[in-house]
Amino acid sequence: MAEPCEVRIPHLGADEPVEVVEVLVAAGDQVSREDSLITLESDKASMDVPSPVDGKVLELKVKRGDKVEEGSLILLLEASGEPLVEPEEARVSPKPGQETTQEPAKELAKPRREAAAKVEPLPAAPPAVQVESRAFDAALVVIGAGVGGYTAAFRAADLGLAVTLVERYPTLGGVCLNVGCIPSKALLHVASVIHEAEALDARGVSFGAPVIDLGRLRTWKDEVVTRLTGGILELAKRRKVNVVHGSARFLGEHELEVAGADGVETLSFGQAIIATGSRVVKIPGVPYDDPRVMDSTDALELAEIPEDLLLVGGGIIGLEMAMVFGALGTKLTIVELLDGLIPGCDRDLVRPLEARLKKGMGAEIHLGTKMTSLESLADGSGLVAQLEGSGGSKSATFDRVLIAVGRRPNGDLLNAGAAGVEVDERGFIAVDRSLRTNQQHIYAIGDIVGEPMLAHKASHQGKVAAENAAGENRAVDARVIPLVAYTDPEIAWVGLTETEAKANGTVFEKAKFPWAASGRALGMGRTEGSTKLLFDPETKRLLGGGIVGHGAGDLISEVGLAIEMDCEAADLALTIHPHPTVSETIGFAAEVFEGTITDLFRPKR
Repeated sequence: MAEPCEVRIPHLGADEPVEVVEVLVAAGDQVSREDSLITLESDKASMDVPSPVDGKVLELKVKRGDKVEEGSLILLLEASGEPLVEPEEARVSPKPGQETTQEPAKELAKPRREAAAKVEPLPAAPPAVQVESRAFDAALVVIGAGVGGYTAAFRAADLGLAVTLVERYPTLGGVCLNVGCIPSKALLHVASVIHEAEALDARGVSFGAPVIDLGRLRTWKDEVVTRLTGGILELAKRRKVNVVHGSARFLGEHELEVAGADGVETLSFGQAIIATGSRVVKIPGVPYDDPRVMDSTDALELAEIPEDLLLVGGGIIGLEMAMVFGALGTKLTIVELLDGLIPGCDRDLVRPLEARLKKGMGAEIHLGTKMTSLESLADGSGLVAQLEGSGGSKSATFDRVLIAVGRRPNGDLLNAGAAGVEVDERGFIAVDRSLRTNQQHIYAIGDIVGEPMLAHKASHQGKVAAENAAGENRAVDARVIPLVAYTDPEIAWVGLTETEAKANGTVFEKAKFPWAASGRALGMGRTEGSTKLLFDPETKRLLGGGIVGHGAGDLISEVGLAIEMDCEAADLALTIHPHPTVSETIGFAAEVFEGTITDLFRPKR
């Protein structure tokens, strides 16, 4: 037998011994080259040490809690492959301030998230072949064809499962594509162009007042939706996903009832993914039978341009529609029960939007105020709302009222108890990191599993659930999920917020770069924005970030990636951003933290 292969701690770039926080293998385990063997944690990072060769673990030389350093023996391997050797061109170049000694890239311990972010391994997923071998109508049924549902169905089909996709509406795409994200953003683009044209008057370029043809505007918005939903249907056909239209409810652990236009049919399944989303919250006592009382879906129909609109709810959905109606000439009144617009978002990010609504669009904003009653006038002349707040109560009449006070999950509409799936009193379904419910063959994703209720969260979860259903062992391991308000200006944030940090006592340092010092923002005439980053004072790692300004939603991804990659301030500051752009404000904010900023003057402390 060949001599055992000694696996030792590689160069770590640390002067002090580091702790073994997790041993990932045991004697007798077969490992492949680059499989993680142990996890180490220093004061700066957590990292995995990979195997340099295929082989069998003969003997462990370390245990959890041990202190090790460069060269320490980890374990002995019976090698069955060639050791990993890197060519000269793969050597690592150091960052400024680091040691100049170069080490082979693959011999370096791979960066890993902090130990606090790690969780227990998932149980092995049931092999797909066990499902395929039984006499079910579908190996996998996906209930709901929204962004999460169709993503799950397509991924599962790509992995070889026979998939049936059940959707209660005539078209695929769910709320997001049909009556949510896509049509609202199409209309918000129109609103943005109107505002930009108006702003050019102060710069010497004048246009006439916009002439709004609601019919053509609705047609264009609908064409955008139709193109996307039609594309999804075509993708389903190419993947041979069986699409069934109708409302689904469980009859048992492996059986559904689907009520459609052609009657009721039963469908047996091996596994299921619940992706039925959410619905708008309704306020008791409101005359919803009056067509002038709208929810977000009704508002997107653009039946008319009201002269006066009352918006009940100052969250993201309502404010986005407020931007549309405001651009079309409607007088806005906004009522929010809490003490600020977009609850949960840092106040400094919301202030530029609130200022634009008040000063630029003439909106009345009533915070800490509740609509206590709403009455339809008998002569059809309007809707009378009674408003009560800290400043007293008042009555006002409006042409239309848009109610956008939140959404609730659809878990209570599925008869899920018949399948043994637990649903809480709010309609949410609890899942583990693999997206399994308490029934191991039934998964749930998207709005129905909890906040945040976002399409991009649902699509990510859809892939994880589908891969587990196909026999892979996957987990949701997203550290952060970005949020975006597509208002004008846009607001986007990800990770830790100042509001959360102050509430839970998290220590942080803030670095902020005002867009008034950005050449690109000045050229666009949009200097109201700012970029804010929050860092851990000790490790210098990025904890969170928020951006308010034109295109903030397109900028926030860099911040999210930096958090996922455990970036420190220097990583962002030393990344060369293109100039002139607003994306460079992220690098500038990191430079503010580092003390290297030259685009602002900071007096020495």
